[in-house]
Amino acid sequence: MSERNKSFGDRLRWWRAHRGVSQLDLAGMAETSQRHLSFLESGRTAPSREMVLRLGAALDLSLRQQNALLLAAGYAPAWRESPLSAPELSEVNRGLDFVLEQQEPYPAIVVDRRWNLLRANRGAARLVEFLLGPIPVGAKINLALGLIAPDVLRPHIENWQEVAAYFLRSVQADALADGSTETAELLKQLLAYPDLPSLAQSLPPVTPAPVLAMHFRKGGTALKLFTTLATLGTPQDITLQELRIESFFPSDDETARLFAAWAG
Repeated sequence: MSERNKSFGDRLRWWRAHRGVSQLDLAGMAETSQRHLSFLESGRTAPSREMVLRLGAALDLSLRQQNALLLAAGYAPAWRESPLSAPELSEVNRGLDFVLEQQEPYPAIVVDRRWNLLRANRGAARLVEFLLGPIPVGAKINLALGLIAPDVLRPHIENWQEVAAYFLRSVQADALADGSTETAELLKQLLAYPDLPSLAQSLPPVTPAPVLAMHFRKGGTALKLFTTLATLGTPQDITLQELRIESFFPSDDETARLFAAWAG
């Protein structure tokens, strides 16, 4: 969203257009009148706090964007954003640790909305160390940049063009969905790298494989992995809503045996 769109009415109108929803339809979803909604967008009427939250829910805004809408209307944020290490998130942290542990010996990671690595299991560490060597302790890692940049994971992925096309489209979808400057900037940064697959071109023809696996190769060792993405079902904290858990699974017996051997 443009920085000039700072008033509540501007933001509301921008989000409604961004979602492709008419005033009449949004008014119906938020249980208000089209006339009242028109007055809200023009600034002739100030919204109540409840109405801001109803409109945010009707527009399927993230908790972060609902807070921004509340601030634009002159209200305090409704949703907190806690550090993942905060005591009040201890139960969730235990759940995340459990999921990562259960995925062993295969890789699993926790990332935020913009693919910054927050946590990884031992299987993920072994895969990264095999491909790239030891990662310095405390290093900040962005998985999106690592996948798309020309000199990190790209040289080790044999079907990189296909993988990159799917991934870039997912980031593009994120940027369209959340409307945030940060996600738009990430997409812009990714698209600035050379030799990318065109997002306008059609996807490759359907193959017999049920999912697109990533084909890693280093020296004489080949690995084939597919992934799943999971989110928390009912988050009421911005940090938790933006978490993603990516789990990697072997696509063939050789890959499964190799991960088992690495785990000792």
